Amino acid sequence: MKRLLTVAVLVSLGVLSGCATTRSVDELPPMPAAEPSVDDVDLANGMDEPAPVEPTSVPPAENEDLWIRLRAGYGLDLSVENDRIRVQRDWYARHPKYFKRVTTRSERYLHYIVEQAEKRDMPLELALLPIVESAFDPFAYSHGRAAGPWQFIPSTGDYFGMHRTWWEDQRRDITKSTNAALDYLQKLSNRFDGDWLLALASYNAGGGTVSRAIRRNKEAGKPTDFWNLKLPRETTAYVPKLIAIAQIVQEPDKYQIPLQPIRNEPYFTEVDTGGQIDLAQAAKLADISIEELYLLNPSYNRWATSPEGPHRLLVPADRAERFNSALAALPADQRMQWARYEIRPGDNLGAIARRYRTTPEVLRSINQLKGNTIIAGRTLLIPGPASGKDTYTLSADARLADNQNRQRDGRQKVTHRVRSGDTLWDISRQYNVGVKELARWNNMAPGDSLSIGQSLAVWAKGTTSTAVASRSDNNMVRQVRYSVRNGDSLYAIADRFNVSVNDIRSWNSKVASKRYLQPGQRLTLYVDIRQSY
Repeated sequence: MKRLLTVAVLVSLGVLSGCATTRSVDELPPMPAAEPSVDDVDLANGMDEPAPVEPTSVPPAENEDLWIRLRAGYGLDLSVENDRIRVQRDWYARHPKYFKRVTTRSERYLHYIVEQAEKRDMPLELALLPIVESAFDPFAYSHGRAAGPWQFIPSTGDYFGMHRTWWEDQRRDITKSTNAALDYLQKLSNRFDGDWLLALASYNAGGGTVSRAIRRNKEAGKPTDFWNLKLPRETTAYVPKLIAIAQIVQEPDKYQIPLQPIRNEPYFTEVDTGGQIDLAQAAKLADISIEELYLLNPSYNRWATSPEGPHRLLVPADRAERFNSALAALPADQRMQWARYEIRPGDNLGAIARRYRTTPEVLRSINQLKGNTIIAGRTLLIPGPASGKDTYTLSADARLADNQNRQRDGRQKVTHRVRSGDTLWDISRQYNVGVKELARWNNMAPGDSLSIGQSLAVWAKGTTSTAVASRSDNNMVRQVRYSVRNGDSLYAIADRFNVSVNDIRSWNSKVASKRYLQPGQRLTLYVDIRQSY
């Protein structure tokens, strides 16, 4: 009974809240916040713990500690005390390892955020908001389709000019998203006559939601401050979370949560690349790991910067001069790797794009094509990575593969190839898994659209054969014994039967231990007869 009461209280106070807030059609949408996790496994895109910032040999002096500068710029009333704040603060105090992880992640970004907030004369508690929003994970992606450290959903990102293309998602751009978030918070503060708690509530729930709550209280003769408004459950916990975090940062010793000092100096510098550049090449020029480059430039989805620009990168401040010198000496033909493909009779742009793991849009843009019409005998330029695909460990493809292949206890992985008419809800019903689970395994949100031919990882309960059998709608899945022919490869067989190479390996243990197939070798396949050809 005590456990049930505890859970009930936590839910009422918002600690265990995970509900999505609603949006008004006449305003910018709300900004969903990430819920804290004890193990912090919800890094949203399957990313492992980000590489730690390399410690310097000499710790910063007291007046060089960024935490001191941040506290000096506090502007909210942190003396307020109530159960909603206390519950949040107690949670963080009980999980000091979590607090250490998120504040360690902040080291790359916090100085820039503090600097930008100071320029706007904003209370510096707001610099801690990414802890609430994303746990300072630049690759965070929520069930509400919010992305990046400040968790912008697509429509709000579009409003603030953060473009989303095959090459990049600027909602994850550190400088661009920070400036957009602070601009948005400033607008909301002005809307509510400088009341920052109402601005924060609006950032989460939407300005219209807060305005309606104020109007209801006015009509009822009740106070209209944040603490007295009836708001969505997530929002009632959102503001207390930030206050609790700010209180801990203000007096870490009091709550027995040590804060690692952060140098009060810029961590990164923006450099002009002058054009598109391969990220492995850029990391080499700066003499840093490619993981470090991705963590400073998390907007990039692929192996290179966007050809459309902006042509810039963030690099560690102490490596900028080295990068600029090395870039100036780099021959132009070494910035990117290009393949020249001679178009054959019967080729189409979509098939060529799939073969080279790109998109028709990219090929049209690079080759200045007005449509999808291509002519046999002509040559297409096709971009490709300069290094092996395993080099680009934090690209979108690498993060997806890592998440899809991460072992889930008591479950077996099945690869589902999306066909016409499929939805996440339909697929989740086929395999008897949750929609949110299915989306999370594939770095998606439940509302994201699917593409025909897209491969989804499904971690179904039970054995592989049981999980495969659960695909069957009206017994449409058949076990097939396939005899390998001359010229066959795992990829060709997988493509022919609309399954994945990993599926074939899991169904045939001997295949996993051998590099090549042998003509006449027998393979067991589980095939949906509606998807094979």
